[in-house]
Amino acid sequence: MMDIILLILSIILLITGIVGSILPVLPGPPLAFAALIVLHFTKYAHFSTALLVTLGLITLIITVLDYFIPAWSTKKFGGSGYGSRGAIAGMIVGLLFGPIGLIIGPFIGAYLGELLGGQNSQFALKSAIGSFIGFLLGTGLKLILSLIILYYWVKGL
Repeated sequence: MMDIILLILSIILLITGIVGSILPVLPGPPLAFAALIVLHFTKYAHFSTALLVTLGLITLIITVLDYFIPAWSTKKFGGSGYGSRGAIAGMIVGLLFGPIGLIIGPFIGAYLGELLGGQNSQFALKSAIGSFIGFLLGTGLKLILSLIILYYWVKGL
């Protein structure tokens, strides 16, 4: 009976993790990885320690990077430290406004940061576009990792 409960919990975590890779409110890869761990403790699947440690480390790295990629890409598009700090501040403020806030928060934050730093609106817009591309890159990485975890989850059954 416990194995069935854990299997159901694992399915819920996996689905939520994949959805969370796209919706910024949910921590997608950590939830998907948790699904793999829960499944590991059932009679239905067993994963090697090497696989779990590797996927765990990749999950940790991508989860942390997801908070910094918008600021990094802002700089790559020519943004200054003002734009990078604005992107981070926008992401934090965006948390208060749900998924839409997390999507547009770094964009608006980078734009306002550059304007406050004395840049013109065209430069600020370029910096904000870099921030948005960083958001898309982070989302892509999270989705790819969650789908890789899905692959191992299905393979483990």
